[in-house]
Amino acid sequence: MKFILLTTVFISSFILTFVIRYLALKRKIIDIPNERSSHTVPTPRGGGLAIAIAWYLAITYLFFNHEIEKSLYFALLSGLFLVGISLADDILTISAKIRFLFQTISAGLALFFLGGLQKINLGFVELEISFLASFFVWIAILWFVNLFNFLDGIDGYASSEAIFISLGIAFFTFDFIPAILATATLGFLIWNWQKAKIFMGDVGSTLLGFTIAVLSIHYQNMGKMPILIPIILSSVFWFDATITLIRRKINKEKLTQAHRKHAFQRITQAGWSHQKTVVFAQIINVCLLFLILFTNARYLIVVLFFCILILSIIYIRIEKKIKF
Repeated sequence: MKFILLTTVFISSFILTFVIRYLALKRKIIDIPNERSSHTVPTPRGGGLAIAIAWYLAITYLFFNHEIEKSLYFALLSGLFLVGISLADDILTISAKIRFLFQTISAGLALFFLGGLQKINLGFVELEISFLASFFVWIAILWFVNLFNFLDGIDGYASSEAIFISLGIAFFTFDFIPAILATATLGFLIWNWQKAKIFMGDVGSTLLGFTIAVLSIHYQNMGKMPILIPIILSSVFWFDATITLIRRKINKEKLTQAHRKHAFQRITQAGWSHQKTVVFAQIINVCLLFLILFTNARYLIVVLFFCILILSIIYIRIEKKIKF
């Protein structure tokens, strides 16, 4: 039954992406390249809507069959506010303030249904989380929402990262639900691989970041997976996004303005193809996965620091090729 559902989700996402691409071309919902783009060809956007539809139909099916916890289902359903405003932004362009308002609503509702992050497993110690600390968890969800949006800049990058993280969560939790997200994203990735025939758009990237954050909190609360695992698995993304944001802030740049200063963008400027960059990122991800697998769970915090060290070395090497 699970195989049938996954197959249905994949086919649905694949076909929906084709339909959305057709409609986007017809309605001229096109991403036009500019000097800050990593693309040179006008390409339709909004393909992430296919992921959203396939994903929400699948978990709703699970809900009515009592195969997903109510708290998790409604927390994930809170992402519909995010999907709605992101889709509107892909079509019409919405102000950053309104988008952020909807993002905060989705993140707040998700935390409400999850009961917040109740504890955090650091490997050697498990800490209870106070109510006040929930504010920082809320900020973390918002950061995941936006970092996926920030790093959705080259063909196949955000979607392949989401697939890797989702499958990693499914592997460590022995749960079926993250695999659905990975399958829905895979149906889209086929159309988004270099050279992309359609872009994900905010509707896809923000939903993926939101969903991965919600799943990570849920499984930590349920005691199925230390939250350090998805943090390590997603480190290629949050490390690049965080360092870039800090450096731009120090340079007093306008943070809402588009740019080409992320490490993955500078690699492509140095001559790497989108495909080579994505494959390189996945090789790093697999290495980090093996670090987790061959390390005692008590020392996950050490793996995290080692991971930051590895990424710092790679970042410095990129800096030598293309300056910030």
